[in-house]
Order: sequence, then C-alpha cells, then structure tokens
Amino acid sequence: MASKSQAPSQSVGPGYRPDTQKPTATVSTEIPHQNVHILEQTPQLIALLTMIRDKNTGRADFIFYSNRIIRLLVEEGLNHLPVVEHTITTPVGRSYSGVKFEGKICGVSIMRAGESMEQALRECCRSVRIGKILIQRDEETAKPKLYYDKLPEDIADRWVLLLDPMLATGGSALMAVDVLISKGVPEDHILFLNLIASPEGAKSFAERVPKVRVVTAFVDQGLDEKNYIVPGLGDFGDRFYTM
Repeated sequence: MASKSQAPSQSVGPGYRPDTQKPTATVSTEIPHQNVHILEQTPQLIALLTMIRDKNTGRADFIFYSNRIIRLLVEEGLNHLPVVEHTITTPVGRSYSGVKFEGKICGVSIMRAGESMEQALRECCRSVRIGKILIQRDEETAKPKLYYDKLPEDIADRWVLLLDPMLATGGSALMAVDVLISKGVPEDHILFLNLIASPEGAKSFAERVPKVRVVTAFVDQGLDEKNYIVPGLGDFGDRFYTM
C-alpha cells in the first residue's frame, strides 16, 4: 500500500528570494543509503517533473520534458565516473592540467522504457555503445523474467550506465544487474540512472547491490496495492511511445 506519511515539501524558487516569496512544492523523499544520489531539488527540476506527472500533458510535451530530465540525469551520472589526470596544450601554446574519464563506458537500456534514455546518453557521449536487456513480469509467478539481452562483447571492461526511468519494486533492475555481473561487469562499475523511484524499490536495490550507484531525479511517496509508484506519472513507456 502507499505510504501514509506526509510527502516532504519545501519552498522552491531562486536563492535570492526569501522563503515567504516562494511557492511550496513536494520534493523527493530522502533515502539513507550512500549509494543513492538524488538530484538537487531545483525549481527547474520540480517544474519539469510537474509537467510530466500531469495527466493532461500530451505526448509531444511529455517526450520533450522527459528528455530534459533525462539529460540532467546523464550529466549528473557522468560526474560519478572516475577520472585521471590529463594535461593538454591549448592553441596558444600553454599547458592545461585537466582530467579525462578513466575507462570506456557503455549504456544498457532495460527495454522498452529504458530505450527512451538512450538519446540523451548519445548526445553526451559520442559514439557510445548501447546494449539492451528485455525483462518482463512472468504472469504465472508475478516475478521478473529475462527474455533477451544484447550486450557489447567487451562489456566486462567498461563502466556501464544502466537505464530505466521507473524503479518500483526494483525486481527488473536487480535482474538486469545480475545479468551484467554474469557477463563479468564488476558491481562497482555499474551506475543506474532513473527518473522516479519508490522508497521501497530504492531501499531494496541499494541494499541488494550496495556497490551500484543510483542516480535518480525523485523518490516518490510509495507503492499502491498494484505496486504502481504513487503519486507517480503513470506508465512511462506508454506515455512516451504510444499515448
């Protein structure tokens, strides 16, 4: 059932304005696990989430605003990958001490909703390789079942950004991590990018795979009796691809 506790809220608006001049909005629930990173609850993010949650938002706007949030998630996710020193020479002949990513990366989308996050990753990482995993619920057992995977042959040597916009019970995401680990990917080389999570799913995932880092935009209030995230936004895949 959905959580009975009141959703957290805070004043949202520019930092230079006093709280008395800012509207109050629902913000993410905190998760007490170090491997779960929640995006800063900025006015921009809350406004974008408000748009995609609204049942009256049409498909074109849903796609546009979802893509905005996904881009923020990918940009933040890349900040969690290790870097090494890298010194270059500028066009004026001066050296600059910078950094570069430590190793190769790839994306893996959990079909079909996770495929909506591929474009943002491609826009941030040129020529990035992307694999796919198809996991669906078995109607007889009500548990996730692996139907298909297509992954880069050298995935064990890459840092993996696992993509799925919704984390409800965590069953599909955990199975996807198991698939990656079975292919030789170290657990601490996996980063899970997610738009909206339930506190139950985020907690279960964080405890089961403590070396996997989760980057999410928002942790909602809970799950209802059908294990739908509430207040949620409905079926992300349906709204992005068909409705």
